[in-house]
Amino acid sequence: MTSRVLAAAFAITTLAGCILPATKLDPDALEKRGEGKHPEQPAAFRVQEIDPPLMAQLARAELAARHPAPPDPAGPLARSYEYRVAPYDVLTVIVYDHPELTIPAGQFRTPENTGYPVASDGFIYFPHVGRLNVGGLTLEEARRLLTEKLAVVVHYPQLQVLVAAYRGKHFQVSGEVLGAGTFPIADVPIRVQDALGLARGPTPEADLEHVILSRDGRRYVLDAQALEELGDVSQNWLIQGGDVLHVPDRSRNKVFVVGEVRLPQSLQMVKGRMMLAEALSSSGWLDPLAANPAQIFVLRGTYEAPQVYRLDASHADAMLLAARFRLRPRDVVFVATAGIARWDRSLAQIMPTVQTIWQSYDILYRSTVVQ
Repeated sequence: MTSRVLAAAFAITTLAGCILPATKLDPDALEKRGEGKHPEQPAAFRVQEIDPPLMAQLARAELAARHPAPPDPAGPLARSYEYRVAPYDVLTVIVYDHPELTIPAGQFRTPENTGYPVASDGFIYFPHVGRLNVGGLTLEEARRLLTEKLAVVVHYPQLQVLVAAYRGKHFQVSGEVLGAGTFPIADVPIRVQDALGLARGPTPEADLEHVILSRDGRRYVLDAQALEELGDVSQNWLIQGGDVLHVPDRSRNKVFVVGEVRLPQSLQMVKGRMMLAEALSSSGWLDPLAANPAQIFVLRGTYEAPQVYRLDASHADAMLLAARFRLRPRDVVFVATAGIARWDRSLAQIMPTVQTIWQSYDILYRSTVVQ
C-alpha cells in the first residue's frame, strides 16, 4: 500500500512540469517552422545572437535605411517664390501724387477694411479702370497691369500694390501640436518647420518621424525629427495653399516586455527610440528567482517571417550590448524562465495534491492498525 501511494505521488511530481501551462520559446522549433517557406530569406527565422558583429551589421542596415524624402513637388517654386494674388485677398493700392486714388487708412479703419477685395473670380474694381483681373498674378505683375490701365487717365502713374490681408490661401496644422489651426499663406515662403512653429510646436505625445502632409488627395510621410536632429532639409517641404499637415501621436511607438521580469508591461518610446537595457530597466529588471538571463529574446516583424535576436546576459558585461541594441516600435522583449523556477512552480502546485494523498493514506493506515 505504501509503495503504491509513494509511486503515485512521484509520478504526479514528475509529470507536473509537462502538464503545467507556460509560455516558452523554442529556437529550434522556430527555425524549423520557417524551413521552405521563404527561400529568398533563408535566415528570416534564424535566432541571431546579439554580439558585436550583429550590432555592426544592424548599424549599417539602419544607416542604409535612412533615405531622403521624395522630391518636393513644389521645390522649384521655393527658389523663386513670389506670392500670387488669390480670390478673397484684400489689396492696397497706393498711387503717388494722387491721394484721391488712394484710400487712406485711419485710426478706426485698417488697411484690410479700406483696401480692394479680390472677388471670387479674381477681379477687383479700381477707379478710372473698372474691373481688372488680378487673380493669379504676382504683385509686380498686378502693379504693371494697373499702371498700364491707369496711364490712360493719369500722366505717368506711379503705383505700389500690396496685400493688406491674406485671405485666399490657407493651410492647416492638426494633431499633436500645441496650437492646431488654419494659417494663411503669405508673401514669405512657409515650409514644414515653419508650419510647426506657427502651430506652437509639437506636444510631448507627437510622433515627428511620421508627419503626414496631405495635398491634392495624396498623402506624403515626412520625418520632421530627422529635419530637427540631423538637418535633413529634404523633409522640409514647401507648404502650399490647401495643404493639411497632421502630426500623429506616438501610441504605436510601443515595445512590449513580457516573461520573467518584475513588471511585465508595454513601454512608450520617446522620439521613437529605446534601447534593450532601457526596456528591461523600466520593467523592474529580471526576476532574480525565476529569470534565465541567458535567454533574453527580442522578437520583431510578423508571425510569418519574424526576426528573433537572443542576448546571453549571464555575464554582466553583456549588458553593454543591451545598452546599444536599439528596439523598434512593436518589438516584443521576452525573458525566458529558468529550469529550476519551472520545477519550483510545479512543486508548489502539486504539493497540495501530494499532501492530500498522504493524509488519506495516513488515515487508512491508522484505521487498519486500530482494527
